[in-house]
Amino acid sequence: MDRLEEAAAIIRKSRNMIALTGAGVSVESGIPDFRSAGGLWDKYDPAIYASIQSFNSMPETVWKMIFEMIELTETAKPNSAHYALAELESMNFLKALITQNIDNLHQEAGSKNVIEFHGNASHLQCLRCGKEYEASGFDMSGKKIPLCSCGNILKPSVIFFGEMIPHEALSRSAFYASRADVVIVAGTSAVVYPAAAIPQQARVNGAKIIEFNIEETGLTETGTDIFIHGSAGRTLPRLVELLK
Repeated sequence: MDRLEEAAAIIRKSRNMIALTGAGVSVESGIPDFRSAGGLWDKYDPAIYASIQSFNSMPETVWKMIFEMIELTETAKPNSAHYALAELESMNFLKALITQNIDNLHQEAGSKNVIEFHGNASHLQCLRCGKEYEASGFDMSGKKIPLCSCGNILKPSVIFFGEMIPHEALSRSAFYASRADVVIVAGTSAVVYPAAAIPQQARVNGAKIIEFNIEETGLTETGTDIFIHGSAGRTLPRLVELLK
């Protein structure tokens, strides 16, 4: 029995499987990991361009980075990993999907119960009056910074450095982690908090951790039960086929 078959055997018996995804899942959709070589943080120092303090003090400057970020996400399409996770949910294996990504691709692929730790770049919000907008309703070519009807500069509905993870996302993910019997970890090292707490909490309660990554991570040695080597776009669809 190879590792994918072993993972499928565990999942067949599961009742409360959840998934935690990161940037690696969306790389095959053409969205580079912001932290990787050549990524967004190579061009824009996140300490300057991705902090809420910078946005509040110099939003016009920060929007230079935001336009590039939104261009990356709005032109991307879901890949086979996104569709595989959506299918696992429709097959009633996957109960919740917790993502650190901001690209909306899980929802576009058909996933319903998605918990977003870092927000969603397809939405904009006004920090003055609280009004929310769809980013698609604005010109995102970089020529004009989007404004609220109240006149304030809008901010993408993503979590900047210095902002708190939404309470609802934390509480819902903790709820599902406490009940999980299997956690799929895909495209993330899952060692940065608070995301790292999800597999840890689930493991304390007896859950099996199945990791899908192109290389071993800090989690592999400390908490993974089954490590599936390879891209999520290649391995997750194979898992789905085994479960049919």
